[in-house]
Amino acid sequence: MKPKIWLSSPHMSGTEQSYINEAFDSNWVAPLGPNVTGFEIDLQSYLKADRHVSALASGTSALHLSLILLGVGNGDEVICQSKTFSASANPIVYQGANPVFVDSERDTWNMCPIQLEIAIKDRISKGKKPKAIIAVHLYGMPYKVDEINEIAIKYEIPVVEDSAESLGSHYKGQNCGTFGEFSILSFNGNKIITTSGGGALVSKTLKNKEKAVFLATQARDNAPHYLHSHIGYNYRMSNIIAGIGRGQMTILDSHVAKRRANHEFYANAFKQNENITFLQEPQGHFSNRWLSCVLLNSKSTREGLRLALEKENIESRPLWKPMHQQPVFKDAPRYLNGVSDDLFEKGLCLPSGSNLTDNERDRVITTIKSYFSI
Repeated sequence: MKPKIWLSSPHMSGTEQSYINEAFDSNWVAPLGPNVTGFEIDLQSYLKADRHVSALASGTSALHLSLILLGVGNGDEVICQSKTFSASANPIVYQGANPVFVDSERDTWNMCPIQLEIAIKDRISKGKKPKAIIAVHLYGMPYKVDEINEIAIKYEIPVVEDSAESLGSHYKGQNCGTFGEFSILSFNGNKIITTSGGGALVSKTLKNKEKAVFLATQARDNAPHYLHSHIGYNYRMSNIIAGIGRGQMTILDSHVAKRRANHEFYANAFKQNENITFLQEPQGHFSNRWLSCVLLNSKSTREGLRLALEKENIESRPLWKPMHQQPVFKDAPRYLNGVSDDLFEKGLCLPSGSNLTDNERDRVITTIKSYFSI
């Protein structure tokens, strides 16, 4: 069998081990320590904004804490982009709240401002003003920040910016991860940089960062004994994991450049193929191209191509199945225009790792061209 080509595999810098060794040598094998502090400082410096970063166990835990800090509770409603991974929506349910799903627009594949305002007006008319809006930069492409934030301000609803896929992307020169009341990052194994698992919460104020860290460390009160006046969570990142992150930060911009080069390679290879289209960057948008995604002319073509790649031991994947199609959310309110359903039917993610070799990209291209020549 030919060697496996992965969709998006980890890509180490070579410096991670030194930070890990330092943690072992100093016996900082705990959910705090110099690497955690250093990683947070590295991220804050990279984002180039007046923000405060808390390194956590996952992007999901960051989303959960953001909802807690916004006061989301039992029976509340939170608007969430439907075209996303389930981790964007699950924390809403953790809080006993109810997700309200909003469809996408075609320019960025992200939350549609028109449908968002329709949803807000309708929920308010039903006596259920949403407590928050979770907007996602899908596959690294920034959502329509100006339009979404303008609506959020108009109705006084805070935005939680899901930047799990978009570290290194920016909108009108401002880094993704700095547009929300809270923003979240993910360092899962398939992300642009990885700590194997892990995430971060980006807060506008130091006070909210301190609250997040308090809750993330089991909400232990300042006392000589174990005293708890709040429910807490085991959400803090370990010093060892943070060491991996520090090493990864040294090559973040390089990874972005390589993933963007992958996208350009695919786009150039198939610019004459009318069966394949690519998501373009609207003016002011800069995508890290975390995953290179294509739209085919039909569901059967998409699935046929996926199977052809699989036969050659090449991993590809359909675009996220919308949350409003998920059985677990079958009863959730939704405001749809058909875009996310169509994207799911026709969209495919191609191998996009920053460690893809020329030979691997050629294998992908050859397989796709062979499929369409049948």
